[in-house]
Amino acid sequence: MKKHKLIVISGPTAVGKTSFTIALAKQLNCPVLSSDARQFYSEMYIGTAVPSIAEQQGVKHDFIQHLSVHDSYSVGDFEKDALSLLKRYHKEHPVVIMVGGSNLYNNAVMHGLDTFPEIAEEIKDQWQLAYEHKGLKHLQQALQKLDPDYFQTVDLNNHVRLLRALHICSVAGKPYSSFLEQNKEQRDFESLSIEICMPRKQLYDNINKRVDIMIEKGLVAEAKALYPYKHLNSLQTVGYRELFRYFEGKQSLEEAVEDIKTNTRRFAKRQLTWLRNHPCTHKLSYDTAVNAALVSQLGLEI
Repeated sequence: MKKHKLIVISGPTAVGKTSFTIALAKQLNCPVLSSDARQFYSEMYIGTAVPSIAEQQGVKHDFIQHLSVHDSYSVGDFEKDALSLLKRYHKEHPVVIMVGGSNLYNNAVMHGLDTFPEIAEEIKDQWQLAYEHKGLKHLQQALQKLDPDYFQTVDLNNHVRLLRALHICSVAGKPYSSFLEQNKEQRDFESLSIEICMPRKQLYDNINKRVDIMIEKGLVAEAKALYPYKHLNSLQTVGYRELFRYFEGKQSLEEAVEDIKTNTRRFAKRQLTWLRNHPCTHKLSYDTAVNAALVSQLGLEI
């Protein structure tokens, strides 16, 4: 009996995943699950490049703006919810697409979460105090020493992720990255992964242009409304952190916008590093035509 398929579309931010996914979903007449953790939150629309209503027209999308920034939602919650939805969708659709640049979330659905040791509260307290007294740079330097591999891929401005990795390193006495992908779980569907690729210079140009468009669309006002909640984990993300510093008078708006562009390019570079270490089934150029020939090439005839 042929297994149902989950197509996982990945690639760096601003590479064109959304347009490719929607075209493929229409070709296959199937629903789309978003695995972009930034797009889960209803209050974050402009800064997360959520597919527009027009783009979503005719394609069923899930996990887009279904939460509030005040909600607690982990990768484990996403894995559970996504698997439940896939089970239901696969009764009617032999193929379902999942798309997003949050590679940890993609991996959790395809293979299952990794098993980590329990963390004693005193360990958490020690690192929290180190962060409060010595700052983000201290966490970055500690992680670079304890786990140089994870240092190359993690968002270095996300103190929550840095702390999590440092907790594991401290307790286990070995790198956090050594625990990743240890225990693969069997799924009742077959995963086929596609990476959308683009020349680096063109990608960076796309990022810069997209940030300018976000500013024109009102990102500053969107971030201003969220500023009172800047401490929330959901808001520890590029595009908002930089504007929060602007609101605090720590830099000009022009400097904040340039920082958003710089940090987004760095984020894209880390995504590319992760993808290089986790090869996809297929690599496709951003300008690949989505048609019946491609469906056949990918073995997705339905």
